[in-house]
Amino acid sequence: MTLSKISANLCNTDTLFAMASPVPVEIATHVSEELLAACHRLIPQLSSSAKPMTNNELAEIVNSESTLMFIARVDNQIVGLLTLAIFRIPTAMRAWIEDVVVDSSARGHGVGEALNLAAIAEAKRRGAKTVDLTSRPSREAANKLYKRLGFVERDTNVYRFDVH
Repeated sequence: MTLSKISANLCNTDTLFAMASPVPVEIATHVSEELLAACHRLIPQLSSSAKPMTNNELAEIVNSESTLMFIARVDNQIVGLLTLAIFRIPTAMRAWIEDVVVDSSARGHGVGEALNLAAIAEAKRRGAKTVDLTSRPSREAANKLYKRLGFVERDTNVYRFDVH
């Protein structure tokens, strides 16, 4: 399975932030039963092989200085998640979007856009030079969204080494 690597140059995204979103997005600041239940409901919609998260694993994400979990709500119910990793490497501060998932009942209503715009804004606020992500070609709607938001497909190879 081939993944395309998509990158956004944050210097050219100011127009993205002018778009208002009716979908409220927040950064998780603590682990709750509601958030863990949302992870258990949403993550299987993204990956059939992912094991259910534990409270401790979720706490690692929420309490880390290098990862942020964004939560989107509709009618006060969590309908979308996105994880943003922000880290310094020798060439710059970088950011990486991972595990974007929108509940099947909420797709096509701006939830994914709101999550991505919030993550991009936070990455920019924290000094990241770029934001990268990967997306399977079969996720056509997601790929269209990323391109519409200004992500540019890069000509690169994505490699993975399974350490288990």
